[in-house]
Amino acid sequence: MQTTKKRIILVLLTIMLSVTGSMVTYAQTSSEDLHNAKQQLEEKQKIVEQKAQEKQTVNQEIDKIKQELNSLYSEITKNKEIMANTQQKIDETNQLIEKKKQEIVALEDKILARTGIMKQRAVALQQNDSIDVMINLFFESDSISDFIQRASAVSTLMDADKDILGSQKEDLQQIENDKKEIDRQEQVLLEDQEKLAKQQSDLDQNMQKRQQALTVMQQKYNQILQQMTQAEQEKAGVESQLKEIQAQIKNEQEAAKAPAPTPTTEAKAKPAPSSEKETNAAVSGKEMYVTATAYSPEESYHITAAGYNIRKHPNMKLIAVDPRVIPLGSKVWVEGYGIAVAGDTGGAIKGHKIDVLVPTTSKALQWGRKTVKIIVLD
Repeated sequence: MQTTKKRIILVLLTIMLSVTGSMVTYAQTSSEDLHNAKQQLEEKQKIVEQKAQEKQTVNQEIDKIKQELNSLYSEITKNKEIMANTQQKIDETNQLIEKKKQEIVALEDKILARTGIMKQRAVALQQNDSIDVMINLFFESDSISDFIQRASAVSTLMDADKDILGSQKEDLQQIENDKKEIDRQEQVLLEDQEKLAKQQSDLDQNMQKRQQALTVMQQKYNQILQQMTQAEQEKAGVESQLKEIQAQIKNEQEAAKAPAPTPTTEAKAKPAPSSEKETNAAVSGKEMYVTATAYSPEESYHITAAGYNIRKHPNMKLIAVDPRVIPLGSKVWVEGYGIAVAGDTGGAIKGHKIDVLVPTTSKALQWGRKTVKIIVLD
């Protein structure tokens, strides 16, 4: 009997030392997770600051382009005003040209009329040469004074012919001058129109280029905003994970400070459960049946929904659950698996389904799919 008591005490001490060692190891692991989480948080913070700087730079570039566009709008408006003034000048010049053309037509009609008169006089001179006219004037005159009067009249008629010829020559020259002036003004107006049209075309092209540049910068700005939002979300996730790790470490430290349990008379007298049925009887809580599959760190993300790093701890007892059925963080006894923590979720884990963590993919295949009894511990 004495020997049996010693063995029980030795077993209990061994278990206590094992648990204490596991707690120390787990605390070290939690410290590593905390360090890694802080590093990730610093990296995410740097990314957020970098994206904020990029956002500010792009925003400044957008403001600069908008200022250039406003300047171009002003130049285009000014150019349109100049074009409108030029068009008014063109209209006025066209009116002057039209007036010149009408004057030319009037001169041409006047010249044509003079040409008829001159033709009649030329025919008359052909029929009566000037000597015959003078002789007829002399013999047909009644007196010397009558001859002088007739000669004076003929001289006046001859001078009138000279005036007609002179006016005809001046009008013809004026027509040529007016035509040249019309051609000159039309050429000037054409050059002004081409110059203004080229300026407007250059302004339109420059405007189009700046608008395209603005569109590109706005797209870049939106992309940076998306990246910044994503970085902030990732940062928030790391902060949440960091808080969970810190809370877990705090709980472990408080548990480590608690006094170790001492063997009682009941514990000395009661042997450890020898079968799964006895284990089932030793625990109490909400019982249910679920469909159980298995997964490993080799085929999943290494940080669980509750913040556990299963890649570093592939042998820990952990299950993925639907939080609507089994609260995240609960302790759960699983038939054929043991006591585990509900520390993960999954897209396919809906309703009364669980996914037990095993070290390797081959062990997950060995587990397969089965219906098991579980107890959510009180």
